Amino acid sequence: MELHKHWKGIGLFLLPIAGMYAAFFIYPIVYVFVVSLTSWRGFGSMELIGLENYRWLFSRRNFQFAIRNNVIWALSLGFVQVGLAAVVAMILAHRPRAWRFLRTVYFLPNVISQVAIAIMWSTIYNAEWGMLNAMLEQIGLAQLQTNWLGNIRTALPAVILQQLLYIGYFMIIMLASVMSIPPSLYEAAEIDGASVLQQERHITIPMVRDIAVVAMTLAMAFGMRHFEATFLLTQGGPANRTVTLGILMERSLHASQYGRATAIGAVLIVLGAVLITGIRWLLTRREDVQAEVRQ
Repeated sequence: MELHKHWKGIGLFLLPIAGMYAAFFIYPIVYVFVVSLTSWRGFGSMELIGLENYRWLFSRRNFQFAIRNNVIWALSLGFVQVGLAAVVAMILAHRPRAWRFLRTVYFLPNVISQVAIAIMWSTIYNAEWGMLNAMLEQIGLAQLQTNWLGNIRTALPAVILQQLLYIGYFMIIMLASVMSIPPSLYEAAEIDGASVLQQERHITIPMVRDIAVVAMTLAMAFGMRHFEATFLLTQGGPANRTVTLGILMERSLHASQYGRATAIGAVLIVLGAVLITGIRWLLTRREDVQAEVRQ
């Protein structure tokens, strides 16, 4: 049956979902952009001030730091964290000894509160009695000791590093994809004399590429909206070097500057959409070009 003959029935079934999408996604986004053009303080009437909130934000140094840091977070999680998760998934897919136990261990941090994890890392990074500095002293590298969360050069890498280590969520996604590949492909490749690395390169990676793009998209979305760990570890310091758009939004809301906070939210929406769409386009474009070359 041709779908166009049943467009009324299809539209009727889609109407509730379309209504919910418009009510809980489209309308809030439009409302955010409207409020961002006002000087609203959370009460009273809204005074329309045009693009004044945006002009003020883009003139601030901490806002520029926040945009840079959000992009760094998105790219770090999208490429580094997902990359590490893919490597671990490909190793576990070969079912080494205790692979089920390792799978559970890698995923375990994802069921622990971000607050608890941040508190744990704050003790690890502590400048006076933290485990990291103590370990450096024990192995004879005391000259590398520093205030990891208070040093302008190390604060942002330190906060990002503690997040990159938790690969369990994306490892599970990638592992499920890798283990769904038919074993016959690897058996045929092994008969032809392909090494393990060659099998991973020519079979595993091409077969899981689409899932990897999805995982990268999710990771970059998580990176763009990052807030908890940085807020708990550094509150955006030192000197706003680790500040994110989420933290600036919280500061504006705390100061009852709702118009400015929604302007930050609007920038975050646009920045996230442009960055994630651009990265996905580049990745899928590369696949299309490679497919055309093979043909």
